[in-house]
Amino acid sequence: MRSLTQEEAKAFSEHWLPAWTGNNPELLASFYSDDAFYLDPAIPDGVEGKAALLAYFRKLLAHNPDWVWTQLEGIPLQGGFLNKWLARIPVGEKELEIVGVCFVQLDREGKIKRNEVYFDRAQLLAEIERARGN
Repeated sequence: MRSLTQEEAKAFSEHWLPAWTGNNPELLASFYSDDAFYLDPAIPDGVEGKAALLAYFRKLLAHNPDWVWTQLEGIPLQGGFLNKWLARIPVGEKELEIVGVCFVQLDREGKIKRNEVYFDRAQLLAEIERARGN
């Protein structure tokens, strides 16, 4: 599969990233192929297949219904793009701004077949503990 251009990565992200907000895991999962592989810092071994991914998204989005993700830059890669993003994550009375990257590989139908998310969770975990009063 060919690389996406920066413009194509931006266009894809303008539809996909808003699906991370609002606790609609079925909508988010619709961007992924049936055999998708996904990992993030909370599940470093990843999950494989849409059923497992949907179960994870249901839990994840239920805990984070109001976060907002935006693309900062799309860097073309073979078969997809590297997505540099900004997440605005409400935690207690604060809103954290976290920058990270994710690798996005698409299948022939334009669905995500591999998505690996990387960011430093230290600030997020510390703020969650503070909000809990621990």
